Formats: sequence, C-alpha cells, structure tokens
Amino acid sequence: MPLWLSEADVQKSLAMGDLIAAMQPALANFSADCVVQPVRTVIAYQAAAFFGLMPAYDPASNLVGAKLLAVLPGNLAKGLPSHQALIALFDPESGDPLAVTGGRYITEARTAAVSAVSVQHLARADGGVLALIGSGAQAHSHLEALPLVRDFGEIRVWSPNRERLEKFVAHAGKRVRATASAEAAVRGADVVVLATNSMTPVIDDAWVAPGTHVISVGACRPNQRELDPALIARSLFVVDSRAAAIVESGDVILSRCEGHIHAELGEIISGAKPGRTSAEQITVFKSLGLAIEDVASAGLAYRNALAAGRGTQVLL
Repeated sequence: MPLWLSEADVQKSLAMGDLIAAMQPALANFSADCVVQPVRTVIAYQAAAFFGLMPAYDPASNLVGAKLLAVLPGNLAKGLPSHQALIALFDPESGDPLAVTGGRYITEARTAAVSAVSVQHLARADGGVLALIGSGAQAHSHLEALPLVRDFGEIRVWSPNRERLEKFVAHAGKRVRATASAEAAVRGADVVVLATNSMTPVIDDAWVAPGTHVISVGACRPNQRELDPALIARSLFVVDSRAAAIVESGDVILSRCEGHIHAELGEIISGAKPGRTSAEQITVFKSLGLAIEDVASAGLAYRNALAAGRGTQVLL
C-alpha cells in the first residue's frame, strides 16, 4: 500500500539543512548522466497558466517518480498558492507505488535548497548582504535556506506588491528590512535572489557590483525573463540543466545567450567545471527546477516519514 504524505507531513519530514545536503549529489549525478530525466512536458491550458509533467529515475535512491505540477499565477489574487503539485514515487524493480506526496512545499523548499548549494559553490565566502526581489513563497523559502550556508548581517527585500512586502517583513522580523526600490535592494548586495513572475528584466546590470552572486528562480517559461542580458554577458553563467535552459528559459532564449552557458551547477559541484575564479567575478545561476530534485526530495521525505510513523497508508 502506498503512503500518502500531506503537505503538513512533508514539511515535518524535511529539514532544510538535510535538503540542502541531499541536493548536492542529486545535481552532480544529473550532470554526470547518472539520472534518467527528460525535459519536462508542459501544456498551457489557460492564459498565463500551465500544467507540467516531470519524471525522473534516480538510481542513487533506487526510486522512479514524477511530479504533476499546475502553475496558476492568478491564484495569488484569490489568496491561493500559485503552484500546486503532487509527487508519486515507485519501486523501479517491481513498479509498486510507494508514496504520493504533496508537492507544493517540496517545490518551494528544494528550489531554495538548490539556490543555497549555488551560494556554497559560486558566492564569495565573505558575502554578508542578501537582497531578495519578490515577496512570495520563494522569497520565504530562500530566507530560510540561504542563511544556513552564509552569515548574512544584512537582508534586504523589495517587491512591487507593497501589501505583500509589508506582510513579508512583518513575518520575517527585525533581521529583514524593506527597501524603496529594487535598485536600493541590489546595490551593494553580495547575493541577489530574483523570485518573480516578471515578463521583463527586474534588475539592471549597472546595479550589480563586481563579486556579486545572482540567483534567478522565477521566469521559467520561454516568454519570461528576470535577468538583464548585459548582466548575463559579463557573468560566469551557470544553469541547472542546459537541455532545459535552451527550450524553457526566456532569460536564455530571448537574450540569445545559449553559447554563454559556462556549466551546469552539478558540473561545478563535482569539479568537472571550475566555479568562481576571482573575488571580482560576477556569477549568475539560472534555476528552472529539475525532476530529480523533486524525486530526491520526496524520497527523503518518504524515508523520514516511514521512520517517524508519519503519513497514511492508502489501499489502492
């Protein structure tokens, strides 16, 4: 009988520090072709809404699975999450269904965990100022994850939605301050996270100082972009998947910068490609999200839930 893990069960079963550690080998194995994973299948079925299928086979955890994902930006105006998802896990030997988990929290948390991995490998070790552009779920998850790998003495946040920005700061507490503009947040920051649904670049190349590490986790469709093309051109540009970036990322497609991709993050983790080479170098990580991240995360939640006696056995 498969185990059903609700979003609450998943959240109790995934510590962010453990998730960050789990993403390192998952990404390295993906880039070493030790994972079977196609580029996700996506159908647009409403204006600005899409449904995605993301399957992967992970030999390292002996799991095969898939995430079913619905993205509806209009949900935010209704007070609902913009991302809704389920992840199904199977035994690759027998085909037995092992678990079905809520996927919304995993999507939020594993994205931030991968960003934290990028900070470990691409950001300067002495960077103490973090800027968050956006105030939604991804901003919250990055606020949890990134301070686990760097000691940020100052955290700034800006969002075009003033009401959500004020709620974000109130929830985050005294360590986070709102800025009057995106420029004010970015100038002088050592790590910048872009977590928006923007169709056009949200920061200007001129705002980004030498030595900055920029992470873009929004703009995951071919017609969306968050990054200034000039910033990509002068950076060490890293992606999670080349195959996905050239067909899914508007930041790559619209900027015509496929040839500027230096490496996948997994290649840098394994040492197959070099990362930052100087304190002055600007690094940019474009994250689209990979099925292997979902399967590895759901597998970790499944194993922890079994050990804790958490979840509900479902009779099929």
